[in-house]
Amino acid sequence: MSDALEIRVHGDAALPTLIYLPGLHGDWLLVTRFRLAVAGRVRFVEFTYPNTTEWSLADYANAVEAKLAAAGIEHGWLLAESFGSQVAWLLLQAKRFRATGLILAGGFVRHPWLGGVRLAARFCERAPLAWLTAVVNGYAVVARWRFNQNPGVLAALHTFKARWNESLRQAAVQRLRLIAANDPRPLARAAALPVFHLTGVFDPIVPWWPVHRWLRRECPGWRANQIVWTADHNVLGTGTAASVETALHWLTER
Repeated sequence: MSDALEIRVHGDAALPTLIYLPGLHGDWLLVTRFRLAVAGRVRFVEFTYPNTTEWSLADYANAVEAKLAAAGIEHGWLLAESFGSQVAWLLLQAKRFRATGLILAGGFVRHPWLGGVRLAARFCERAPLAWLTAVVNGYAVVARWRFNQNPGVLAALHTFKARWNESLRQAAVQRLRLIAANDPRPLARAAALPVFHLTGVFDPIVPWWPVHRWLRRECPGWRANQIVWTADHNVLGTGTAASVETALHWLTER
């Protein structure tokens, strides 16, 4: 991966546009299974963030907007995973891009457990890299067992393991700090476009029940929540079949 924001566009421009903003890991590798499942049904746009510790959330949003403009993409649905939701709220104010809908995939407004976010940042910063690498490798082994039928997914998991290093660790720590400092609630309270929330039933990283409660009460654009009972925090990867059908239904129901 390069030191600049990367973009890939899959599918015909005549199809509905779905723009994926990755989570804390920062790349398009863990969404491979979802992307393959929506092939031919949407124009799927995906990003990989640079391993930077210098960017603010506004820098992320501005860089995404610039890449979309360079690709000639003026409007589309945002599919914001976890950390990507913090970028997505800012993109609702973009000048050169118009979001027509927002799907939060394990995403949130203000994180409902800020103490946990700060604790995770300290742990990721101070733990030996070998420990964190073991966690990543363990996740990849479990994912390989679950998705061993797809060579494309296996290749993405191999690349995901190989990408983990010190610079990615530091970038992840910085993203956790950005989450802890960010409060996009005023943006969400002003959001009139359709907003949906998709989550796995077991999500210890972003508890979904307070997110659902806040969106129903405070966000004027809120339309629906969907819990995928076979998925975890990586709802697009571990609950792909249900996530695909739910997302496509939301995109087309209007």
